[in-house]
Amino acid sequence: MSLELKQKQFNAAMELYESRKKYKLLGRFVSITNISLQIYILSRALTLAIGFWWQIVSIIAAYLITDFINGLVHLYMDDNDNYEPLAGPLIANFHLHHRTPRYQDDTLLVVYFNETGSKIWLVFYLVTVAILFHLPNSNPVLLYTLTYIGILSSIAEVSHYLCHNSNSAVVILLMRIKLLLPKRQHATHHLEDNVSYTFLNGVTDPLVDFIAKMFFAGYKNKTDLHYAKYAGSNMPRP
Repeated sequence: MSLELKQKQFNAAMELYESRKKYKLLGRFVSITNISLQIYILSRALTLAIGFWWQIVSIIAAYLITDFINGLVHLYMDDNDNYEPLAGPLIANFHLHHRTPRYQDDTLLVVYFNETGSKIWLVFYLVTVAILFHLPNSNPVLLYTLTYIGILSSIAEVSHYLCHNSNSAVVILLMRIKLLLPKRQHATHHLEDNVSYTFLNGVTDPLVDFIAKMFFAGYKNKTDLHYAKYAGSNMPRP
């Protein structure tokens, strides 16, 4: 398909995104649903006793898995150029994050709420985890790990926001010890092509980069070109 046609499809999708309130309302609905489910499964998890060391194992496992899963979702979305279906405007709006060096300053709770609204896939994940809590003989360590993954998937969006907007000494320290994504590591995603997709702490970047190299062509010569003629005022959050 020609680049000119893709650019027209992109512009049409963004016009729908900016003119139809349903897309903004969907984001709020997804945020409320995700956060409600996060609170519910955490409240259920806290009734389970697994001991201090299993908590540590669960948190470390969740950190690694969350970084990897969200990196894969980012990889898929960066490659997705299907702008015509119902989800097309959401896909088009997602691609604009590549041209945004800094986002609108907000409190971290507002960022958490807003960016959780972009994670439609997380609704299905959290519903599945909630169901597991009602099944007999579910492993409590697994339930804690799945719960932490569900919450850290939203925290990953905050980590990405901080990469773009914060120079706080505390944030920089957390980046240095790999609890948050380091700025320099994330910068390669914007400066180079088909690399550095993860955005919780970046530890699993080598694995996601390998998958990207094997199965994806990159974004610099594909989806990044689709918004080249977009002149709208919409500037996305992270």
